[in-house]
Amino acid sequence: MSTAPNTERTLPLAGVRVIEFSHMVMGPTCGMILADLGAEVIKIEPPSGDRTRRMSGVGMGFYRSFNRNKKSVVLDIQTPEGLASARELIGQSDVMVENFRPGLMARLGLDYATLSKDFPGLIYASHKGFLPGPYEHRLALDEVVQMMAGLAYMTGPPGRPLRAGASVNDIMGGMFGVIGVLAALWERQRSGRGQEVQSALFENCTFLVASHMQQAAMTGESPPPMPARASPWSVYDVFTVANGEQLFIAAVSDKQWTQLCQVLERPDLLADPALATNELRVAIRPQLLERLGAILAGHDIAELSAKLEAAGLPYAPIARPDQLLQDPHLRASGGLAPMQCEDGSSTDVVLLPMLMGGERLPVRQPLAAVGEHTEEVLARLESTN
Repeated sequence: MSTAPNTERTLPLAGVRVIEFSHMVMGPTCGMILADLGAEVIKIEPPSGDRTRRMSGVGMGFYRSFNRNKKSVVLDIQTPEGLASARELIGQSDVMVENFRPGLMARLGLDYATLSKDFPGLIYASHKGFLPGPYEHRLALDEVVQMMAGLAYMTGPPGRPLRAGASVNDIMGGMFGVIGVLAALWERQRSGRGQEVQSALFENCTFLVASHMQQAAMTGESPPPMPARASPWSVYDVFTVANGEQLFIAAVSDKQWTQLCQVLERPDLLADPALATNELRVAIRPQLLERLGAILAGHDIAELSAKLEAAGLPYAPIARPDQLLQDPHLRASGGLAPMQCEDGSSTDVVLLPMLMGGERLPVRQPLAAVGEHTEEVLARLESTN
């Protein structure tokens, strides 16, 4: 494998070099996770830079969220010179990551079938809308496959399909790309050969709804959307408390029901024989939730949360993303870390949600400016020629 700076030697993928041709979310997520794990990830950008650097609205945070710990090299792969340099860099890399539209990389001679002839040890991670099959030439977006694969149907109320509030398939697609790359690196230790790894949005989304597919196979009926589902628990809902604030509260066992009644100081609920067991409560769930809603409407959210916490009951405030920047658990557990941005400012970014050796995988370098590492990386090509 390639060499890496001594400062990265303690990370699991130290010595692995990745060249990334990607944009938006899925490919960049794959590259970022590999970078966080210690790989040297070289992101190839067009002369104008990755367009997600300039996106607005809900796409504004894409670049900062999925491109840390990478080097930026500007190459115009539409020119013979840029394409030749790209091929040389690929030849010096262990892994290539791409997520461009179907057919583009083949037209440029940067597809796996072409590259593997000259670089048989290359691991090629391709991120697409669909795996090979009838749909493989379609263009796809996260929202498109959420509609196709049943996730939007399951998320919204009946008759109103609703996409999830994050790019779940793009991010999951990048994660499966990483899983495939790690397995391929391990296999290459034995075989000496690389391989192509493919991850796709539609198949990711199908995996997400797999349990609902099995429910349909077992019952012979279409599963109802989550807002209309038949809950197996009597108390498992969002309640509006004092000042219009909202709190999710769950009591999924008879013991937890008893604890909830004690927290609310309502012995009358415990004494009601119609509410004695979860099965009985589920049978009259709408009426029970209405009754609880009236009781909870007068409770202060902070005081009620403290009592639920002390009782060990499941509960959650309905948080907005901006509030998570000050979440006490994320801050205390090291889930947020400062990163210097390309404009010199600093922002707190969400680290990978895992520990290795009891520690988080850190931000190791500022977010790269467009082409910041072009001279450094291309100098390696000159030194090897």
